[in-house]
Amino acid sequence: MVGIASGYAAVGFMRAIEFLQTSLYGTDDPRTLHSFAATLPWYWILMLPCIGGLIVGWILTRFTPDGRVRGPAEVIQASAMKEGRVERRAGLASMAASLITLSSGGSTGREGPVVHLVGMIAGWVSNKMNADGVTGRDLLGCAVAAGVAASFNAPLAGALFAMEVVLRHFAVHAFAPITIAAVSGSVISRTHFGDVTEFILPEASALAFYIELPAFLLLGLTSGLIAFVLMRSVFFAEDVANELQARLRMPAMLRPALAGLMLGGFAIFFPHIIGVGYETTSAALSGDLLLREAVIFAVLKVVAVSITMGGRMGGGIFSPALMIGALVGLAFGAIATSFFPDISGSETLYALAGMGAVAGAVLGAPISTTLIVFELTGDWQTGLAVMIAVSIASALSGRLVDRSFFLTQLERRGIHLAAGPQAYLLAMFKVSAVMKSPDHPKAPKEDRIRRAMNEGLFVAPGDTLEAAMPLFERSNSDFLAVTRLTEKDGAPDVLGVLLHVDALRVYNRALAATAAEEHS
Repeated sequence: MVGIASGYAAVGFMRAIEFLQTSLYGTDDPRTLHSFAATLPWYWILMLPCIGGLIVGWILTRFTPDGRVRGPAEVIQASAMKEGRVERRAGLASMAASLITLSSGGSTGREGPVVHLVGMIAGWVSNKMNADGVTGRDLLGCAVAAGVAASFNAPLAGALFAMEVVLRHFAVHAFAPITIAAVSGSVISRTHFGDVTEFILPEASALAFYIELPAFLLLGLTSGLIAFVLMRSVFFAEDVANELQARLRMPAMLRPALAGLMLGGFAIFFPHIIGVGYETTSAALSGDLLLREAVIFAVLKVVAVSITMGGRMGGGIFSPALMIGALVGLAFGAIATSFFPDISGSETLYALAGMGAVAGAVLGAPISTTLIVFELTGDWQTGLAVMIAVSIASALSGRLVDRSFFLTQLERRGIHLAAGPQAYLLAMFKVSAVMKSPDHPKAPKEDRIRRAMNEGLFVAPGDTLEAAMPLFERSNSDFLAVTRLTEKDGAPDVLGVLLHVDALRVYNRALAATAAEEHS
């Protein structure tokens, strides 16, 4: 049921984008949006993203506490730290913002919003069932699997994406429900869109014997660096926008509108940056672009994605990564085949491998991304080339950032999921839930507690064990005072003590529960 509901949610979101794009741009086929947009008046191309950004700014300012769009990063956090529950009010606002962004010319993807949308469905079901953490995470994985499967008509990739990216484990107990949900979402997609692949290649690509494989190793290294540049560009744009907004005291509502105005200015001359970019991706996979065009479009797409996401307009990064990867692969293939024309395969094979390599490195999901490339194109004959490029790119970029774009997003907010459960579990427990009262039989005497306070060995009840454990390590103390400042004279008031053994006991139980879930 979660798979069916998530499949319909994904299909509905895609249909809504198509309807709004058709209404706003006047095109009959949203898949050829940038070609049609090139025929529109320049002022319409300029103003439409700006107006969309203004609406997005109002939505996010009105319905989110921080004016920030929710996406897969929050779903990953919900899986790890919130028992699979995704926030709904901000999530609905983010869905609306992403819908407006993608429909009015924003240069991002639709899959990120879909992942968060179906995550809300799973969270609602979990709350109605009063599900525990394991069941809540499994239902979240089911929803994500169905949403991704419906978005790409890729059930295999949807199931593995949910486990590889969201749950971040491959527990046997989760495999069956997630697979059933992925198949359900894919059936819903095929019912409405037909059993067709997202991209159609002109001919089956052939790998020119094994002598060409080293070229795909180099393509993987190149794609890993490009993925790193893409991710860092987005974060750089976000930091610059934050700095400018603070210095100019710009209302948060105007930030997406300004980003939209910049996008519109680019789109007047290069309409390829508008929307998801599947038309340009298809052209790259078909070899219909020149080397110069592929390089220019890739650079402009990186800039456009950075502006869109740095301006907090909404949307995801997966589709842009596919487009940039296909362009980079095509450019690489044009150069590689020109050096060794007698032993080289098609340039489109490099475009296909590059598409998977950049996307896999950005998502930190080499397994599911490899399968998505296969299922998007229906070409299963190029497995060696794609696998090599994707694995090398993911390994390289994973060392340059915190595993993936989403985990790096969380790391920048102080949420340490990339290092594993041992790094983030401590942040899930507050001191107030573990501490003992001063009169507890195991609590130290009052003079020792006061002495610890004077030595700086104290925490607040609202702190987490993540803040307390470094104090234990540095001081080699067996307890910390738990204090709170009084309103009268500012002197600290002793509320209790946090024993080191209690903190370790809670941490050990959480680690054991996590290990049991991952190996069940």
